[in-house]
Amino acid sequence: MSTTPGTPTHGEPGWSARPVRHLYVHVPFCASKCEYCAFYSEASEGELVNRYVRALITELGIVANELAPETVFFGGGTPTLLNCRQWEQVLDALHRLGLDRPAEWTVECNPATLSLDKARLLRERGVNRVSMGVQSLDEDLLDRLGRVHSRDMAFRSYDILRQAGFDNVNLDLMFAIPGQSLETWQRTLTEALAMQSEHLSSYEVIYEEDTPLYVQLKAGRFDVDEDLACEMYDLLVSTARDRGFQQYEVANFASGAVGADGLASRVCRHNVAYWRGRSFHAVGPSASGFVGGVRTRNRANTRLYCDTLEQGERAIDQRDELPPLARAAEIAGFGLRMNLGWPFADFVAATGFDLREEWGDDLRWLVDQGWGELLSDRFRLTDTGLRFADQVIERLLRPEQS
Repeated sequence: MSTTPGTPTHGEPGWSARPVRHLYVHVPFCASKCEYCAFYSEASEGELVNRYVRALITELGIVANELAPETVFFGGGTPTLLNCRQWEQVLDALHRLGLDRPAEWTVECNPATLSLDKARLLRERGVNRVSMGVQSLDEDLLDRLGRVHSRDMAFRSYDILRQAGFDNVNLDLMFAIPGQSLETWQRTLTEALAMQSEHLSSYEVIYEEDTPLYVQLKAGRFDVDEDLACEMYDLLVSTARDRGFQQYEVANFASGAVGADGLASRVCRHNVAYWRGRSFHAVGPSASGFVGGVRTRNRANTRLYCDTLEQGERAIDQRDELPPLARAAEIAGFGLRMNLGWPFADFVAATGFDLREEWGDDLRWLVDQGWGELLSDRFRLTDTGLRFADQVIERLLRPEQS
């Protein structure tokens, strides 16, 4: 069963009467495929990119009347592979459709594909947050991952973002890369944090089938050292906290004052919406969304996506309506990835179920393991439990129940 985070359940009250507040836009093009990447992407070709832009604008027009976005997130792929003229077309369409004034508007960026003109265009037209895929600041590890940028490009692109007026930048890093030592990871963390970004995301390498790294692992070209990965994660958490970042989710750290919701001001509100099970539209090839109790996925083929939109129809090839309890279980698991855990009242409001009743035995087991903490108003994972959040999610799932 798919467990795409961020799709709401039947219990979200009044969804049919309220506009959808979150929009994800998938840009499928990359300069080259990274060794670890299992997301749908492909090499950019001039006319295909132009067809994609036109099709994307058509799809945005189809869903626009259901949207009043508080967050917009352009992910990929590499959104910054679009040239300035292509971006202008997309931005003009968003303005025409009334979708260009969200409180948070993020664009993912590869350091090799950013120019000052492009950064200024995005900032002037309303984009106010950039997530830059640095992954590593070690040249050998960048080559190992198949990244097209160098460490110098990462620093230059960061300076470009500041020059263009961006004051909310996320740096995305990876750890437990094959061949990465604890000392190398420490150097990357130290250098990245010295850049003084407002947000840090850092993920352990995952070996997905049909990726070059997975093939190399199965061929015995390297081994996975779980103990070293745990050391790297602990170093990440302690170093980020020492620098004043709030860890608010397993892999995410934000700066800024903590608000009444318990979150630092520079958290990624779009991702918080995913983890809290809220509705979102998703457009672009292979994009997955959830609206009105139905999870959808667009065709994972850019040409077929364009063919369908050129006929005026959405390019959806999968629809999935989970039973209410199964969907609530997903929301339970993904919400527990956040350090604040699940306030019981919020979980009832989001799902219609009581976390303590439907998952009472699981919560007690997590407490006994030292992975969870049961408080008067909420349940949350301990620091140890966060490290094993994926196993927690698996335990909470209810795939066969309605």
